[in-house]
Amino acid sequence: MKPLLNLLLACAAAWACAPATAAAEFSAAEQALFVTNHLGALKPSTTLHYRFRKSGSLEPGFDDKAAIALSAQPDGKCCAAASEFLSGPRRLALPEIEAAQGNPVILYFLERDIREMERLTKGKANYFRKRIRMAVADAATIRDVTLPFDGRNVAAKEISITPYADDPLRARFEQLINKRYVFTLSDAVPGGVLSIRTQVDAATVGTPPLLAEEMALERQAPSVKP
Repeated sequence: MKPLLNLLLACAAAWACAPATAAAEFSAAEQALFVTNHLGALKPSTTLHYRFRKSGSLEPGFDDKAAIALSAQPDGKCCAAASEFLSGPRRLALPEIEAAQGNPVILYFLERDIREMERLTKGKANYFRKRIRMAVADAATIRDVTLPFDGRNVAAKEISITPYADDPLRARFEQLINKRYVFTLSDAVPGGVLSIRTQVDAATVGTPPLLAEEMALERQAPSVKP
Protein backbone atom coordinates (compact mmCIF):
# COMPACT_ATOMS: atom_id res chain seq x y z
CA MET A 1 0.00 0.00 0.00
CA LYS A 2 1.33 3.45 -0.83
CA PRO A 3 2.70 5.50 2.12
CA LEU A 4 0.35 8.31 1.14
CA LEU A 5 -2.61 5.98 1.41
CA ASN A 6 -1.48 4.84 4.86
CA LEU A 7 -1.42 8.47 5.90
CA LEU A 8 -4.91 9.07 4.54
CA LEU A 9 -6.30 5.96 6.20
CA ALA A 10 -4.86 7.06 9.53
CA CYS A 11 -7.54 9.77 9.50
CA ALA A 12 -10.06 6.95 10.15
CA ALA A 13 -13.62 8.20 10.54
CA ALA A 14 -12.66 11.86 10.28
CA TRP A 15 -11.32 11.53 6.67
CA ALA A 16 -10.81 15.30 6.69
CA CYS A 17 -7.38 15.53 8.24
CA ALA A 18 -4.83 17.72 6.49
CA PRO A 19 -2.03 15.38 5.36
CA ALA A 20 1.47 16.82 5.52
CA THR A 21 2.03 15.67 1.97
CA ALA A 22 2.57 17.59 -1.25
CA ALA A 23 -0.60 17.73 -3.34
CA ALA A 24 1.37 16.49 -6.34
CA GLU A 25 1.69 13.08 -4.64
CA PHE A 26 -2.07 12.54 -4.72
CA SER A 27 -3.80 10.93 -7.68
CA ALA A 28 -6.00 13.19 -9.79
CA ALA A 29 -9.11 11.70 -8.16
CA GLU A 30 -7.71 12.18 -4.65
CA GLN A 31 -6.88 15.78 -5.41
CA ALA A 32 -10.35 16.46 -6.81
CA LEU A 33 -12.20 14.81 -3.92
CA PHE A 34 -10.06 15.34 -0.84
CA VAL A 35 -7.48 18.08 -1.52
CA THR A 36 -9.24 20.73 -3.61
CA ASN A 37 -10.59 23.76 -1.74
CA HIS A 38 -14.23 23.42 -2.81
CA LEU A 39 -15.31 26.17 -0.42
CA GLY A 40 -12.81 28.83 -1.51
CA ALA A 41 -15.35 30.97 -3.34
CA LEU A 42 -17.99 30.88 -0.61
CA LYS A 43 -18.68 33.41 2.14
CA PRO A 44 -19.50 32.54 5.76
CA SER A 45 -23.10 32.34 6.96
CA THR A 46 -24.29 30.34 3.99
CA THR A 47 -25.89 26.90 3.83
CA LEU A 48 -25.65 24.31 1.07
CA HIS A 49 -28.83 22.25 0.70
CA TYR A 50 -28.88 18.75 -0.78
CA ARG A 51 -31.63 16.24 -1.48
CA PHE A 52 -31.08 12.56 -0.74
CA ARG A 53 -32.92 9.59 -2.22
CA LYS A 54 -32.61 5.88 -1.55
CA SER A 55 -34.32 3.35 -3.84
CA GLY A 56 -33.95 -0.22 -5.06
CA SER A 57 -35.39 -3.66 -4.45
CA LEU A 58 -33.20 -4.61 -1.47
CA GLU A 59 -34.92 -2.43 1.13
CA PRO A 60 -37.63 0.22 1.34
CA GLY A 61 -36.52 3.55 -0.08
CA PHE A 62 -36.93 7.08 1.22
CA ASP A 63 -36.44 10.73 0.36
CA ASP A 64 -34.60 13.01 2.78
CA LYS A 65 -32.29 16.00 2.86
CA ALA A 66 -28.89 17.19 4.04
CA ALA A 67 -27.43 20.61 4.71
CA ILE A 68 -23.94 21.98 5.30
CA ALA A 69 -23.95 25.23 7.28
CA LEU A 70 -20.81 27.30 6.79
CA SER A 71 -19.80 29.89 9.38
CA ALA A 72 -16.78 32.12 9.92
CA GLN A 73 -13.71 30.84 11.68
CA PRO A 74 -12.35 32.91 14.61
CA ASP A 75 -10.22 34.91 12.15
CA GLY A 76 -13.31 35.70 10.07
CA LYS A 77 -12.34 33.49 7.15
CA CYS A 78 -14.48 30.76 5.64
CA CYS A 79 -15.33 28.26 6.92
CA ALA A 80 -16.29 26.14 9.85
CA ALA A 81 -18.77 23.52 8.67
CA ALA A 82 -21.61 21.89 10.56
CA SER A 83 -24.00 19.34 9.11
CA GLU A 84 -27.59 18.23 9.28
CA PHE A 85 -27.26 14.98 7.43
CA LEU A 86 -30.64 13.27 6.96
CA SER A 87 -33.34 13.47 9.60
CA GLY A 88 -35.15 11.60 12.34
CA PRO A 89 -33.85 8.08 13.02
CA ARG A 90 -31.71 8.26 9.87
CA ARG A 91 -29.84 11.35 11.06
CA LEU A 92 -26.08 10.90 11.01
CA ALA A 93 -24.35 12.65 13.91
CA LEU A 94 -20.96 13.93 12.75
CA PRO A 95 -18.61 16.49 14.30
CA GLU A 96 -18.21 20.03 13.05
CA ILE A 97 -15.11 20.66 10.94
CA GLU A 98 -13.45 23.79 12.29
CA ALA A 99 -11.42 24.77 9.23
CA ALA A 100 -13.03 23.09 6.23
CA GLN A 101 -11.68 23.55 2.72
CA GLY A 102 -12.87 20.49 0.90
CA ASN A 103 -16.65 20.18 0.96
CA PRO A 104 -17.37 17.92 3.95
CA VAL A 105 -20.55 16.63 2.34
CA ILE A 106 -18.29 14.16 0.48
CA LEU A 107 -16.94 12.81 3.75
CA TYR A 108 -20.37 12.70 5.36
CA PHE A 109 -21.87 10.81 2.43
CA LEU A 110 -19.04 8.28 2.55
CA GLU A 111 -19.26 7.82 6.30
CA ARG A 112 -22.95 7.04 6.05
CA ASP A 113 -22.32 4.70 3.14
CA ILE A 114 -19.63 2.85 5.09
CA ARG A 115 -21.91 2.43 8.09
CA GLU A 116 -24.60 1.07 5.78
CA MET A 117 -22.12 -1.41 4.27
CA GLU A 118 -21.20 -2.46 7.79
CA ARG A 119 -24.87 -2.97 8.67
CA LEU A 120 -25.72 -4.91 5.51
CA THR A 121 -22.67 -7.19 5.46
CA LYS A 122 -21.50 -7.35 9.10
CA GLY A 123 -18.09 -6.29 7.81
CA LYS A 124 -15.87 -3.69 9.46
CA ALA A 125 -16.13 0.03 8.70
CA ASN A 126 -12.37 0.47 8.50
CA TYR A 127 -12.20 -2.23 5.84
CA PHE A 128 -14.76 -0.55 3.60
CA ARG A 129 -13.10 2.82 4.19
CA LYS A 130 -9.79 1.30 3.11
CA ARG A 131 -11.28 -0.18 -0.07
CA ILE A 132 -12.78 3.18 -1.06
CA ARG A 133 -9.53 5.06 -0.45
CA MET A 134 -7.54 2.50 -2.42
CA ALA A 135 -9.97 2.73 -5.33
CA VAL A 136 -9.82 6.54 -5.36
CA ALA A 137 -6.03 6.47 -5.22
CA ASP A 138 -5.38 3.73 -7.77
CA ALA A 139 -8.40 2.84 -9.89
CA ALA A 140 -10.70 5.83 -10.39
CA THR A 141 -11.90 6.87 -13.83
CA ILE A 142 -12.54 10.54 -14.60
CA ARG A 143 -14.55 11.96 -17.48
CA ASP A 144 -15.79 15.40 -18.46
CA VAL A 145 -19.55 15.89 -18.63
CA THR A 146 -22.07 18.71 -19.03
CA LEU A 147 -25.09 18.57 -16.76
CA PRO A 148 -28.05 20.81 -15.85
CA PHE A 149 -28.11 22.82 -12.63
CA ASP A 150 -30.37 25.69 -11.63
CA GLY A 151 -31.71 26.22 -15.16
CA ARG A 152 -28.38 26.12 -16.97
CA ASN A 153 -25.82 23.61 -18.15
CA VAL A 154 -22.54 23.40 -16.23
CA ALA A 155 -19.24 21.71 -16.97
CA ALA A 156 -18.44 18.94 -14.51
CA LYS A 157 -16.20 15.95 -13.90
CA GLU A 158 -17.45 12.47 -13.02
CA ILE A 159 -15.16 10.36 -10.86
CA SER A 160 -16.18 6.69 -10.75
CA ILE A 161 -14.93 3.82 -8.62
CA THR A 162 -15.95 0.18 -8.04
CA PRO A 163 -14.03 -0.57 -4.83
CA TYR A 164 -15.27 -4.12 -4.27
CA ALA A 165 -15.06 -5.57 -7.79
CA ASP A 166 -11.66 -7.19 -7.15
CA ASP A 167 -12.01 -7.49 -3.40
CA PRO A 168 -10.23 -10.60 -2.04
CA LEU A 169 -12.99 -10.92 0.57
CA ARG A 170 -15.81 -10.56 -1.94
CA ALA A 171 -17.39 -13.87 -0.95
CA ARG A 172 -18.51 -12.23 2.30
CA PHE A 173 -20.72 -9.74 0.44
CA GLU A 174 -21.09 -11.13 -3.07
CA GLN A 175 -24.45 -9.42 -3.53
CA LEU A 176 -22.84 -5.95 -3.32
CA ILE A 177 -19.57 -6.43 -5.19
CA ASN A 178 -20.66 -4.47 -8.29
CA LYS A 179 -21.39 -1.37 -6.21
CA ARG A 180 -20.36 1.72 -8.16
CA TYR A 181 -19.70 5.18 -6.74
CA VAL A 182 -19.95 8.27 -8.94
CA PHE A 183 -18.86 11.69 -7.65
CA THR A 184 -19.85 14.62 -9.87
CA LEU A 185 -17.85 17.77 -9.18
CA SER A 186 -18.15 21.20 -10.76
CA ASP A 187 -16.44 24.54 -10.11
CA ALA A 188 -19.63 26.16 -11.43
CA VAL A 189 -21.82 25.14 -8.47
CA PRO A 190 -21.67 26.31 -4.84
CA GLY A 191 -19.47 24.00 -2.80
CA GLY A 192 -18.11 22.20 -5.86
CA VAL A 193 -20.19 19.01 -5.44
CA LEU A 194 -23.07 18.56 -7.85
CA SER A 195 -23.98 15.01 -6.81
CA ILE A 196 -22.77 11.73 -5.35
CA ARG A 197 -24.48 8.49 -6.15
CA THR A 198 -24.02 4.76 -5.62
CA GLN A 199 -25.68 1.84 -7.36
CA VAL A 200 -25.73 -1.92 -6.98
CA ASP A 201 -27.11 -3.62 -10.07
CA ALA A 202 -29.49 -6.55 -9.76
CA ALA A 203 -28.32 -10.00 -10.83
CA THR A 204 -30.86 -10.07 -13.68
CA VAL A 205 -30.09 -7.71 -16.55
CA GLY A 206 -32.85 -5.23 -17.30
CA THR A 207 -34.35 -5.24 -13.81
CA PRO A 208 -34.27 -2.29 -11.40
CA PRO A 209 -31.15 -1.83 -9.27
CA LEU A 210 -30.79 -3.76 -6.06
CA LEU A 211 -29.78 -0.57 -4.29
CA ALA A 212 -29.37 3.04 -5.44
CA GLU A 213 -28.65 6.19 -3.45
CA GLU A 214 -28.12 9.74 -4.67
CA MET A 215 -27.38 13.03 -2.99
CA ALA A 216 -27.67 16.10 -5.23
CA LEU A 217 -27.20 19.81 -4.68
CA GLU A 218 -30.43 21.79 -4.64
CA ARG A 219 -29.39 25.31 -3.72
CA GLN A 220 -27.26 27.68 -1.70
CA ALA A 221 -29.04 29.96 0.77
CA PRO A 222 -28.14 32.33 3.61
CA SER A 223 -27.89 30.52 6.93
CA VAL A 224 -30.82 31.05 9.25
CA LYS A 225 -29.67 32.38 12.62
CA PRO A 226 -31.27 30.69 15.64
